Parts: sequence; C-alpha cells; structure tokens
Amino acid sequence: MTEPIDTYSDQFMITTTPFGANLSFHLNTPHPEQAKVIPAERVAIIRMSNEHLKVMTIIIARQIKKMERDSGVKVEVDPRIMNSLGIGREDWDKFWEL
Repeated sequence: MTEPIDTYSDQFMITTTPFGANLSFHLNTPHPEQAKVIPAERVAIIRMSNEHLKVMTIIIARQIKKMERDSGVKVEVDPRIMNSLGIGREDWDKFWEL
C-alpha cells in the first residue's frame, strides 16, 4: 500500500473524460525570478470516477458554506482570479448563495 499524501497545493488542474477524472495538484516556487518562468512542482495526482468527483464537489461546497455560516467569516476570492478563470461575478454569487 502506498503512503498517504499530506501536502499543500496552491495550483490545480482537472481533466475529465467519459471514463473518469484526473485532479493534479501543484506547488509554485515561493520566490520566482521576474524574468524566469519556473513551472510549478506537481505534488499529487488523484484519479476518480466522474460520479465520485460530482459527489465530492457538492460535499466540499456544503462544508465551505457551513464553515462560513458557523464562523461568520466569508471567504473572499480576488476578482482577478475569477476573471482569469472566466467565472462571472453573477455565476460566482449564485453558486455560493447560502
């Protein structure tokens, strides 16, 4: 049996096919040089069925919403991040409605 993964990630990528999903987690270099592009280091790949991914997505969203409700703290995401991902503010707010 493989060792469990316990790591931090500040970047991810997801691909889906009719056969399943692949989630790749990466870690960017802490102090990149301005003129030099350093690719992020891959720290984990998690493979799962599309059904598992869909259920997991709902559970994660519920957990975050509950944490925000219970703590009274709303986790804000920089609008530049949403823009870079092509997520409109209206879509974002609708998804995260409590």
